[in-house]
Amino acid sequence: MRFIEEFRDPHRARVLLARIEQLAAQLPRRRPLQLMEVCGGHTHAIFRYGIEQLLPRNIELVHGPGCPVCVLPMGRVDDCVALAEHPNVIFTTFGDAMRVPGSRKSLLQARADGADVRMVYSPEDALKIARDNPAREVVFFALGFETTMPSTALTVLRALEEGIDNFSVFCNHITIIPTIKAILDSPDIRLDGFLGPGHVSMVIGSAPYEFICHHYRKPLVIAGFEPLDILHSIYLLLCQLVEGRCEVENQYRRVVAAGGNDAALQAVARVFELREFFEWRGLGSIDHSGVRLRGEFAHFDAERRFSVPNLKIADPKSCQCGEVLKGAIKPWQCKVFGSACTPKTPLGSLMVSSEGACAAVHSYGRLDLIRARELREESA
Repeated sequence: MRFIEEFRDPHRARVLLARIEQLAAQLPRRRPLQLMEVCGGHTHAIFRYGIEQLLPRNIELVHGPGCPVCVLPMGRVDDCVALAEHPNVIFTTFGDAMRVPGSRKSLLQARADGADVRMVYSPEDALKIARDNPAREVVFFALGFETTMPSTALTVLRALEEGIDNFSVFCNHITIIPTIKAILDSPDIRLDGFLGPGHVSMVIGSAPYEFICHHYRKPLVIAGFEPLDILHSIYLLLCQLVEGRCEVENQYRRVVAAGGNDAALQAVARVFELREFFEWRGLGSIDHSGVRLRGEFAHFDAERRFSVPNLKIADPKSCQCGEVLKGAIKPWQCKVFGSACTPKTPLGSLMVSSEGACAAVHSYGRLDLIRARELREESA
């Protein structure tokens, strides 16, 4: 399939759904089969196309912590605001991070209060601002999984090559493998399989997921982001479960190579090293789940050049982002969803980011179908 229409072909979708129905009928279970889509892009597509409502009732999709903005703890947002309010600093960030609430304010509110906060589309944009403003300190808010890590690494290397000394990175890059392991080790979560993240896998390849099958006996299928990609991946997962297999499969072969992207991995390995631990919203501290700049690049590390509060701040009690991130509850089951917490007035990060599960549910307005399905299941 080469064209976008073919990835959204209704006839092929109906064929896949019929096959999924047949396989699901062969899996008698006391509880629904739980499949976690790790990537926020998958969550967005699932709600946009109403895929969850099309599945058999004994298949439940669990929305994982694959949106980097959503898993950012409130204390790190406060650190961003502190850096942005530092005299002589131009703070640069991707747009979806500007509205995430901190304990005092968001970056957008900091800008309204006078801080020089600028939206950029890439770390290279931030480096250009540094070139154009040699008398100012330019800090880039580096955020994301292995998907965006290479671009930050290459920008740091370029800054070093060009001798730009007024550019630094506030590093919040995180890694996917320790996160999946932490989820699998959680006693509260009982998953049966994974839709593997397509974008991260484009960088790291498929081999790093092998431990999920070998140690935890859970299948994983790396999935693309179109509706037929997701349905096909669910079908492949069910085939494995019915046949008693447990493997890593790559449905997204048109983008993801088995060995990943060697040039990107080399840049990441040169610039970054693992932190001993990193704090995640909803998941707590996870060992070796974040990275920082290596010592030889300390000059470009904003945490070493500036003073930041680095405090742990608990989420508001009314906000249940953490439980949604762990799959313990669905977005619409949060007690402030759609009332105190909306895209215009977000209390939690899951309502801010376009890849956040709460924002996706709210945006695509399928709550009536979701609740109707829940009522049918309760009465069955």
